[in-house]
Amino acid sequence: MDEGTTPTETLHGYAPPTVTQFSVFLDNKVGRLLDLVEAFNGSDANICALNVHEASDCAIIRLISNDTPTARRLLREHKFPFAVGEVLIVELSKGNTLSSLCLSLLGAELNIRFAYPLMLRPNGTPTIALAVDDPVLAGQILRRKHFRLFGEADLPAA
Repeated sequence: MDEGTTPTETLHGYAPPTVTQFSVFLDNKVGRLLDLVEAFNGSDANICALNVHEASDCAIIRLISNDTPTARRLLREHKFPFAVGEVLIVELSKGNTLSSLCLSLLGAELNIRFAYPLMLRPNGTPTIALAVDDPVLAGQILRRKHFRLFGEADLPAA
């Protein structure tokens, strides 16, 4: 590594921190969300963000945990079908608003597939999970615009 190159940078460019998002598939029945949430009770994995996408016969629960390996194990143990993907975690602050985030990504013609807020937030500031077409490019753009991006290690334990 060259002098002046930080661990999250390479000689070829910046790779933004991403966080694993679990998309859990549930039958749309009373109590199924509670079953999912209770699967995490008493574990080291906290649910930091939760988003429910509901249809008439099923629901997709998007969740982010501060401990991906434990969350994966819990979902498997409780036989919840799931898929994984990567999202950016972006801090919103004075001068770095949701509007300026959208404008920054629009300027690069990047599509925001979905977004939702975190419940457990690093620094206690407004923070959003963001799924985009190209997370590397989006991360590079947002960093140039002085947005702060978080990785899993930055997510609070409680």
